Amino acid sequence: MRATPRVMTTRQTSAPSHHGHSKAQCIKVLRRLSAYLDEDLSVSICEEIRKHLGACPNCEVFVTSLRETISLCRCADIPSLSPSVKARIRREILKAVRYH
Repeated sequence: MRATPRVMTTRQTSAPSHHGHSKAQCIKVLRRLSAYLDEDLSVSICEEIRKHLGACPNCEVFVTSLRETISLCRCADIPSLSPSVKARIRREILKAVRYH
């Protein structure tokens, strides 16, 4: 007999995980992650995020991996773009923004 996959309801997505917090808390942290890594958040919010990371191995691994990725990107030898390529990219971005 094959197991039927469970469909997750909205109510289940905020249920506590085995780490004692909800998926909603993880999502809240992930939404603030860029500002956290850039040190653009208040001290109290940073403390809240650090507390969550200390209690959530999944988020902690994700943040560590993201920090390593950022570090590797900063060290990468990136070729400079010609002015014409920069202008073309800028036009494409502006065109994409106008259509969305």
